[in-house]
Amino acid sequence: MNNLFVYCEIEEGNVADVSLELLTKGRSLANQLNCQLEAIAAGTGLEDIDKQIIPYGVDRLHIFDAPGLYPYTSLPHASILINLFKEEQPQICLMGATVIGRDLGPRVSSALTSGLTADCTALEIGDHEDKKENKVYKNLLYQIRPAFGGNIVATIVNPEHRPQMATVREGVMKKQILSPDYKGEIIRHEAGKYVNDTDFVVKVIERHVEKAQNNLKGAPIIVAGGYGVGSKENFQLLFDLAKILNAEVGASRAAVDAGFIEHDRQIGQTGITVRPKLYIACGISGQIQHIAGMQESSMIISINNDPNAPINAIADYVINGTVEDVIPKMIKYYKQNSK
Repeated sequence: MNNLFVYCEIEEGNVADVSLELLTKGRSLANQLNCQLEAIAAGTGLEDIDKQIIPYGVDRLHIFDAPGLYPYTSLPHASILINLFKEEQPQICLMGATVIGRDLGPRVSSALTSGLTADCTALEIGDHEDKKENKVYKNLLYQIRPAFGGNIVATIVNPEHRPQMATVREGVMKKQILSPDYKGEIIRHEAGKYVNDTDFVVKVIERHVEKAQNNLKGAPIIVAGGYGVGSKENFQLLFDLAKILNAEVGASRAAVDAGFIEHDRQIGQTGITVRPKLYIACGISGQIQHIAGMQESSMIISINNDPNAPINAIADYVINGTVEDVIPKMIKYYKQNSK
């Protein structure tokens, strides 16, 4: 009762990284709330799934293992969460802001009339004072995300309804095993008690999963370009620099919208969240939507001809100049000093 739940996405027997990241964050939040961390795994053939989940500090793992629960379809997974939450009465539920999470989260929150904050960039615990009602609510989940086109950062709270629900995109939180030997309770549920036969009306006949064309999420070095790069041709300079640095190339939304580069390389609130060791921002102004997707980088170098560009405020080093002037020199000097 009143514990913190994380819904774990499973693909081909493996728990998704975003779910493991949320388990890590969930453990931290549960410690603050002095409650248990619980996880939900629903699929087919989940005999050893606990070995992937429990080490992240999970106190109770709810397993629903039955034919038809993998691959994911909306109705059975929604029924599992809705009926389980009616029994367990959690205070918080977290899930990934993925294709699955964006489908499942609204269904569950609507059925339970609980509310949902999507695409959070931070989660914290704090109090809230409703001055109109003269009430103080303790230990609420602060659901933090950019709003109004990224012009402000909104902190959203849900004082009355439970569970407090939020989705978070992959890469926003760090994942870290708490203990390989962590002891958690495993509860294997009979799926038929939670799911109706009519929930299986949709069957997946054939499924195709396209693999990512790049490794932005795991790249230690990223060379990213914005609208200031100027053209698709100038983006080739970024690819040339990335090649000698063994890096990946990313982009801001403005550069993608301008047609300079493909959408799957977009970094930011509406793209991918990354945390490389080195992030080289080329011609990127630094709107809050983009910064939300890369601000956890260990080191940031900004190349910009505008000394007042917002991204310069968070950069460790700033090179004032155009991409056309600076990048060829970087390539030249790197080649000279790496022999």
